[in-house]
Amino acid sequence: MPEISDSFTKFDSKKNKNYTKTMRTTEQQAEKRGPRLIRLQDGALPDYIALTPYQMFCWRVMGKAVKLRSKPNPKLELQLQQAHMRMRPEEYVAYIWMSTLIALIASLAVASLFGGVLLALLHVQAALVLVFFVLLVAIPPMIVYMMLMSVPGSKAKTRARDINKRIGPAMSFISAMASADVNVDVIFKELAKQDIYGEIKNEAAWITRDTELLGIDILTAINRAAQRTPSIKFQEFLQGVVTSSTSGGQLKPYFLQKAEQYEKEAKLEMRSQLETLGLMAETFVTVVVAFPLFLVVIMAIMAIVPGGGGDTSMTVLLLEIVVGLMIPLSQFGFIFFIWNMTKESTM
Repeated sequence: MPEISDSFTKFDSKKNKNYTKTMRTTEQQAEKRGPRLIRLQDGALPDYIALTPYQMFCWRVMGKAVKLRSKPNPKLELQLQQAHMRMRPEEYVAYIWMSTLIALIASLAVASLFGGVLLALLHVQAALVLVFFVLLVAIPPMIVYMMLMSVPGSKAKTRARDINKRIGPAMSFISAMASADVNVDVIFKELAKQDIYGEIKNEAAWITRDTELLGIDILTAINRAAQRTPSIKFQEFLQGVVTSSTSGGQLKPYFLQKAEQYEKEAKLEMRSQLETLGLMAETFVTVVVAFPLFLVVIMAIMAIVPGGGGDTSMTVLLLEIVVGLMIPLSQFGFIFFIWNMTKESTM
């Protein structure tokens, strides 16, 4: 039988099932070969899980309480993985609990101080002081807790947006490598070296870590990456790689098809974005330019004409608020919204 030259055909063949299995060694073979060496890039150091001093303090204080009281939280664990936050769920829960407790103590001290001042100096009713005290004590810890709980999900969504924006060019890179008959593991290894692809590079680096450092076969590594990636598009792509490989299909046509698909989707998204920008431009002219201009003219006439209705000083004050506050804030609001909608993430 002639030797198969196409590496992807070799990878997709059902006959060669050992190709996707992890190589196992006996104890004698391991002693003979010695420890496995992992070659890193020049100047690179192994990346360990390192907590900040404050997070380490939180874990030391709250660690035992978290282990006893906290329930398993698979959703938080998945969000930490998707956000690439190198912390265990227990450590992050301890960080949240300690930060919330500190916020509670600080708000209690501030509320006691202000409550005493209101009672002693201003002679405010005790019921109003009690309401003020309860609100000032309860609101800050709740805000701290909710903000810290939402941080992993927010970072995961930011990474997902970055992956979705760069997936088209990344698929072109993958399809070009596949056209050169490069193995799948080598494709992801080379993709992990390309900084231009942003968070896709980090996803590929995790796949390479699983295969080269942990000794996991490429299909299992890709399947794990599909489970922990925050991007739905990249997840579907990775699941398609596993499905095509296990079903005996060829990966080269699959990569080319995905590159073409994401290119068409990028064009449609760009067209939709341009239509949204056109709508925002029309809204900007109407709300930020025309309406304040008419309002300023009308209020100026009311302030100049005697008996134009209302107090002149109040009209002038409202005019100053419109010119000095409302118009700049509305312009900055539109600018920030358009910038946030069109910016290219640099994470």
